[in-house]
Amino acid sequence: MRFQPKLIAAAAALALGLGSAASAQTMRIAHVDPDDWTGSKKGAAAHVFKNIVEGETGLKVEIFPAGALGNEDDLVGQAQEGLTQVVLVSGAMSKICPPAAVLDIPYSFASATIAWDVLDGPFGDALAEDCLARTGLRTLAYGETGFRNFTNSKREIRSPEDMAGLKFRVQPVPLYIELVKGLGGEPTPIAWTELPNALSTGVVDGQENPVGVIYNNGLHKLQKFMTLDGHVYAADFILINEDFFQALSPSDREVVRRAGRVAGTMGRAIQQWTSADGVTRVQAEGMQVYAPTAAELQAFAERAQPAVVDYLRGELGADAVWIDRLQEAVAAAAQ
Repeated sequence: MRFQPKLIAAAAALALGLGSAASAQTMRIAHVDPDDWTGSKKGAAAHVFKNIVEGETGLKVEIFPAGALGNEDDLVGQAQEGLTQVVLVSGAMSKICPPAAVLDIPYSFASATIAWDVLDGPFGDALAEDCLARTGLRTLAYGETGFRNFTNSKREIRSPEDMAGLKFRVQPVPLYIELVKGLGGEPTPIAWTELPNALSTGVVDGQENPVGVIYNNGLHKLQKFMTLDGHVYAADFILINEDFFQALSPSDREVVRRAGRVAGTMGRAIQQWTSADGVTRVQAEGMQVYAPTAAELQAFAERAQPAVVDYLRGELGADAVWIDRLQEAVAAAAQ
């Protein structure tokens, strides 16, 4: 038997000794990144959120970082059931709200600022409303995990033709498999925890991740070449259980909304810093970094986008309209 989210949330509140008064309420916020606010985008966002909420309301905020409450799939499940009130997740969102997968269409965003304009505008608002109706989770704001880039140990990649014959570790997600196949590489789904060993032993030649992730996890020490192609812009979703949110007083809801937006902005800022700093650091430690020209990026997009879009249209069915809505929003933001 599956309990209703409201009943579970109420039971959790009693178990935590939360009483009915706002001054006694505790809000749990969880994510899978490190807690260090100086280098962790989700860590920074969580701490800013906590400081604003605790400083301007009677609510208490308890942070559970570094996967203390489970992986992202676990966290969204807990948030839907009301056991954890606020979660910061990225890839897990498309599993519970399929239209969110359109954000992973490769080479959609030419820059982070275009992505911000799209997510903070009508498209992002509409996606948030759609996901709220499907999941019971309100998107307070969009943060940033960053642009994903290819690295490998064999050769410099300047064109899709350079991908041929190279084995790339990808997440065990069909969209990423189609992306690498479309570019002519050989995708190999491997769990994140197994990646360093796979690179060290030559099971795969390369991988793809944001620069900060590559540097902070020492992957640059196992790879020689990086291409800053930015094939996917990964967004963070700052989510709150809707039943919990609506049970707050109007004034507390307004503070929580604002705290979410500031937290998302903070996460973006930290991500931008770690990315720029990461490029300098990996170069200083011997990695060769190549930034493709606009014409070269167009060649990558022409190879990768059709394969992924075709896959998504088949998967989304009637929800494939979100592909067109994203493309329209990006075109408008780029003007």
